[in-house]
Amino acid sequence: MDIGPMRFNRMELAGSLGDLGALLPLAAGMILINGLSAPGLFLAVGLFYIIAGLYYRVPIAVQPMKVIAAYAVAQAVPVQEIQAAGLLMALLLLVIGGFNLMAPLAKLVPKPVVRGVQASTGLLLLIRGLELILGTSLFQSELAEPHLLIQALGPVPIGIILGVGFAIIALLLMDSKTLPAGLAVVAGGAAVGAALGAWHSLANVDPGLYLPELLPFGWPQAATFAVAATAMALPQAPMTLGNAVIANADLSMTYFPHGERVTPRALCISMGLANCLSFVLGGMPMCHGAGGLAAHYRFGARTAGSNLIIGGLFLVLALVLGPHVLAAVELLPFSVLGVLLGFAGLELCLATLDVRDRPGLFIIFLMAGLTLATNLAVAFGLGIVFSFAFRHGKIAV
Repeated sequence: MDIGPMRFNRMELAGSLGDLGALLPLAAGMILINGLSAPGLFLAVGLFYIIAGLYYRVPIAVQPMKVIAAYAVAQAVPVQEIQAAGLLMALLLLVIGGFNLMAPLAKLVPKPVVRGVQASTGLLLLIRGLELILGTSLFQSELAEPHLLIQALGPVPIGIILGVGFAIIALLLMDSKTLPAGLAVVAGGAAVGAALGAWHSLANVDPGLYLPELLPFGWPQAATFAVAATAMALPQAPMTLGNAVIANADLSMTYFPHGERVTPRALCISMGLANCLSFVLGGMPMCHGAGGLAAHYRFGARTAGSNLIIGGLFLVLALVLGPHVLAAVELLPFSVLGVLLGFAGLELCLATLDVRDRPGLFIIFLMAGLTLATNLAVAFGLGIVFSFAFRHGKIAV
């Protein structure tokens, strides 16, 4: 079925599911650990997917702001601080986009630095995917697969068995249009999860019509904004500008040259508006991640139809299941989500293949190492410094 520039077929469906490995674990963690509103979070994500797809007219990703999400989950941050951090990021992005401040900044970021951001993000996604398969992530403290009745077959953990099995399936079906890899992994993973006991999560589900509560956590106090700014918003800002704006716009142009609406300015404004909406609904801080775009593309998304498919799914889950929405998510084993996340990371790393000169490769590898040792913000800043040093002949490799 085609509607204008959009397509609605199994390839778009498979591509729409490609980024669940990055989205669902952090979303579930922030609901369970931090107390975010489950229906509000899923509704905000669904609306963001749909509105962004209709505006940009090409596939566009929706992801948690990972610095904020990871810190919040690891430190069990109060929900009001997460809300404050999301609103601060929204205001920052609206100011940058409204005054078109990204245009001069984007010109200052050389291509190797953009590729370094993509490679570093891809490497982080690959590592997080492997952690989910091995059972060592933040969300698997006691049991590697907490929703399954079987934890091992003999001496081998069930997560490793499922991870290796579904990775092989993904590789075999990666170029298949009959049974797309993303669809096979998600549908097969849910079926296996249900067969191994995850269906018990659905026992207490009460379907209905659940409308979201507006401002469910009230308005954060001034002291809350101060803590959120220093602990979460400031560390998040460089990663958002580097990965979700500059690197994302570059990758989108590589994949979809006709997607002229995907500009750094537009990405800032759409993320700013979306985070205002998420604040009102009690959801999580969100962004357009380059890693998410790579995942959607790798598993088959080629039109904005994929955005409407996944956005519609999130809307239905939010409105029909409401506070029970995580019961449906728990059908997917963590190891299956890890497979999706790992392939997304690899796809993003492959975006660096057009850099062949020694200084460019030096910057990419340096930024990847710095990201693993410190964080992406430090790597981004030092990448720019080294790039200008190479350009002006101050150093050589």
